Amino acid sequence: MSRDILSLLKDNMAEFSKGQKRIAQYILESYDKAAFMTANRLAQNVGVSESTVVRFAVDLGFDGYPSMQKAMQEMVLNRLTSVQRIEVANDRMKNQDVISTVFHSDMEKLRQTEETVSREEFNDAVAAILKAKRVYILGVRSVAPLASFLGYYLNYMFNNVHVVSGLSEGEMFEKIVGVNSSDAVIAFSFPRYSASTTKGARYCCSAGATVIGITDSKLSPLGQCCDHVLVAKSDMVSLVDSLVAPLSMINALIVAIAAKKEKEIAHTFESLEHIWDEYNVYEKQVTGHDA
Repeated sequence: MSRDILSLLKDNMAEFSKGQKRIAQYILESYDKAAFMTANRLAQNVGVSESTVVRFAVDLGFDGYPSMQKAMQEMVLNRLTSVQRIEVANDRMKNQDVISTVFHSDMEKLRQTEETVSREEFNDAVAAILKAKRVYILGVRSVAPLASFLGYYLNYMFNNVHVVSGLSEGEMFEKIVGVNSSDAVIAFSFPRYSASTTKGARYCCSAGATVIGITDSKLSPLGQCCDHVLVAKSDMVSLVDSLVAPLSMINALIVAIAAKKEKEIAHTFESLEHIWDEYNVYEKQVTGHDA
């Protein structure tokens, strides 16, 4: 229903009451802002009662206003331009403490992710990575740091990890052209979804690789072309994409994989500790007597 909500409003406009028509018209004209308003806020902007807004959502076929709001948000997140993002964020945070608003939003996304992520999908993803001959990690634009972070730690655990990030579409395909059924591909994509990541994931899937998507919905462009989807809730804060929950998902993957390769990793880090110490890679810890 989220895809068709604007059409739904237009098709039923003649049947709405006077107050409902005002709500519908406001959503049609300012859906980018309406999607992030509470029922009370929307009612105030339109000039109707909050109960009218709630009844309107139910009359449209939703369970209640939260369901309609979620449908609107899913529809608009991938449509918003950078300018619209700033306008929506400013409207949401008006007269609110920025730190509290952002932190509470991030905590809510973490809670939603923990409650909804499939443990079976997660375990299957870990198993696929462990048995892969090579691991490719796809992540461009704002999610490029996620790809780099995951690649940094997987390089301690595997000998053949390839981070495909910050490249043009042509260069990306040059890097993944040799992908085959013995490989695992981990791809990241969140609103506004990168078309190149989706194309790369589809190519890898067609080549027989096991593709693991870390995205905000199974229905996202990336989610629809993956063997395993790890859903991590994201949010939009002005120009910034909130990637707290996706990063936490990465941490969980790293911890789970490390637990399966405990002995190998311990041996690797024993060797590294000697090298780091010999070449002064890290600052020496200063004790109280040395200070």
